Amino acid sequence: MAQPRVIIVGAGPAGVRCAQTLVAAGLRPTVIDENRRDGGQIYRRQPDNFTRPYAQLYGTEAGRAEALHTSFDALREQVDYRPGTLAWNVFDKKLHVVKDEISSALPYDALVICSGATDRLMPVKGWQLAGTYSLGAAQIALKAQACAIGQRVVFMGTGPLLYLVAAQYLKAGAQVAAVLDTSPFARRIAALPKLLARPAVLFKGLALVARIRRAGVPVLTGVTPVEITGSPDAGVQGVAVREAGGATRRFECDAVAMGYHLRPETQLADLARCAFRFDAETRQWLPEVGEDGRTSVPGVYLAGDGARVLGADAAETAGRLAAMAVLKDFGLPTSQTELQRLRAEQAGMERFRQGLAQAFPWPQQQAAQLPDEAIVCRCETITAGELRRVVCDMGAQEANRAKALSRVGMGRCQGRYCGHAGAEVIAHAAGVPVEQVGRLRGQAPVKPLSIAVREETE
Repeated sequence: MAQPRVIIVGAGPAGVRCAQTLVAAGLRPTVIDENRRDGGQIYRRQPDNFTRPYAQLYGTEAGRAEALHTSFDALREQVDYRPGTLAWNVFDKKLHVVKDEISSALPYDALVICSGATDRLMPVKGWQLAGTYSLGAAQIALKAQACAIGQRVVFMGTGPLLYLVAAQYLKAGAQVAAVLDTSPFARRIAALPKLLARPAVLFKGLALVARIRRAGVPVLTGVTPVEITGSPDAGVQGVAVREAGGATRRFECDAVAMGYHLRPETQLADLARCAFRFDAETRQWLPEVGEDGRTSVPGVYLAGDGARVLGADAAETAGRLAAMAVLKDFGLPTSQTELQRLRAEQAGMERFRQGLAQAFPWPQQQAAQLPDEAIVCRCETITAGELRRVVCDMGAQEANRAKALSRVGMGRCQGRYCGHAGAEVIAHAAGVPVEQVGRLRGQAPVKPLSIAVREETE
């Protein structure tokens, strides 16, 4: 019997462990990676000519980063590794990819999507000014380019990544003006029973916050962002927030890094026709996925943060589980003992995820409070007022209808960074639950392609 053709999309923690498990079972999977080198976002490798030690680059996660890199180095000759390759469509049991402006279609028997996650963003007045970055972009600048996004940086949003990137900037010698968290501190206290499902991770997070405070950085919780101030010529010059008590406080800065936890990259799962469901806890649409990564579509599996945002170590576990599901579905042997161990490990991580959602909630009320002149969609410069107009004057109460009438989500990012907030604006203006607004449909190509792209020829 011929080996099943298995394609893994992504060479981050989930993709690497998935490939490792399949190789150990005697398979040779194809690994598609949009990045130039393996590691994903959290364990992004530095350029070849950079020599910073792991401890400096990854901090508390240095050991895990080095272990993952070492594992993939050992796998390179046993997988069909294709770095710098964008997976842009899934159709008719084929994954469509492009590399060096050459497009090709790769048939598969099993497709494991380990697409990771991107920043979840909530607009604020002035966020279109030069010098405003997502937390992920700020982290990439530090890891891949060895530079800070500004000389005096404010970190704003909520979630563990907010504190991790701020701490990484401090460690690199950058000046952090403030860390501004929209979630009330009381939410974290209430979430402690769930967060204690992973005490080591919890204490790492507490240590990061303590390190930031010891450096003399103002750390505010329960704030409401008011405005990023500046001008089109000068860019970002400051941030104004309203404290929990109602007072407005301003911080001078020349750059802002913002993010509200993460959102799974689900476009490929959507194009593969996987079923989705609304997750009321995080107020977003997520693919339906079984505990071992199976989706509603036979032969398509999801693992890591592209399915549920559980963190890097949980992504490693999910990658192994998805690989074992592939092996089992093709009648290849798996260890039941190892399967049960991984499932139990994942269950603890899921409880911790629920704790994070409770401790660092998505601030949907901010969308309702956006002034009409605030830009929601930065790609197409669509304001909150324009979006409300197509809802109230044109009856567009569904996400894709509002997109057609206003162009919100039609730009380069295809709604990755404005889709969730846009849905909240629509829901509030229409007076309907956000789940009734629906979600923006995935479209190929999932990211812009060069007009010079041509099909592969024999």
